[in-house]
Amino acid sequence: MKILCTGASGLAGFNFTRAASEAGHKVLALTGKNELPAMKNVEQRKIDLLDEYALQRIVLDEFPEAVVNCAAVSSPDDVDANPELAEKMNVGLPERLAHLAHHVSARFIHLSTDMVFDGSCPPYKNTDVPMPLNLYGTMKLMAEKKVLKISAPTSVVLRISHISGNSLMTRRSLHEKLLRKWAKGEKTPQRTDDIKRALSAERLGDLLAELCERTLSGIYHYAGLESLSRYEMAVRIAEHFGLNPDEFIEPVQGDRVVDLSLDMSCLAARVKTRSCMFSELLEEMKVPADLEPWLKEKTGKLPVKRFKL
Repeated sequence: MKILCTGASGLAGFNFTRAASEAGHKVLALTGKNELPAMKNVEQRKIDLLDEYALQRIVLDEFPEAVVNCAAVSSPDDVDANPELAEKMNVGLPERLAHLAHHVSARFIHLSTDMVFDGSCPPYKNTDVPMPLNLYGTMKLMAEKKVLKISAPTSVVLRISHISGNSLMTRRSLHEKLLRKWAKGEKTPQRTDDIKRALSAERLGDLLAELCERTLSGIYHYAGLESLSRYEMAVRIAEHFGLNPDEFIEPVQGDRVVDLSLDMSCLAARVKTRSCMFSELLEEMKVPADLEPWLKEKTGKLPVKRFKL
């Protein structure tokens, strides 16, 4: 199968591109400034995704059988800082991709977020009425509606929770960000009342590859199997790498409990790719190579090397 992937150098896109490559699919990976490592069956092209003509030219020239949109301004803070750019990327781009995928009769898979809900009535099913938590969630909800209006029979909107794992540049995932701050001597405040079901970027990549092969359509949820606060996640990450949580993590509270736990039972009954507990996710986390000397000095241990067989 020929698949076009946007945002292929991001956390979700990189793990999907690798999974699709290993599954034997031909992937046209669209990236920005970051280079992908060489992978079998993967052709990388750098492109400005907001260049409508360039994007249209690629889709019409290549005629992919599936389009997977992993590109977005994914930080709520970044959305608030530059809402004009965020709207172009988070609303305009998926709308354009849905039109192009529909034109070439390709399946379209679009990543959305748990933040289309406000966190007051968990766990959230895919049939629950959205009520966005912030501007980022509002834009993502707008994109969902546009995508399904254009090509509902051949599109999947996949709402996901907080992604963690290993990123291409070792700076995007939760544990990578925390370790880098801790290595600088920063104590990170983490909310005890902000709850999510963190998911594995590696398993998300496998799921997206599977969804390209299936005929599902509509809105689905995918998340981890364990609801944890941001504070609990940070503590378990610190302990996993042999660090003292009290030295690096400060528990804080927000105005109210925000629990964005997603119920993924509807999707789980339709796919083979299983999700995982947070303990399994910890086993996937690798220490960025440039932080290994610091961690060895801090803990007296070398990071454990694990290889996927």
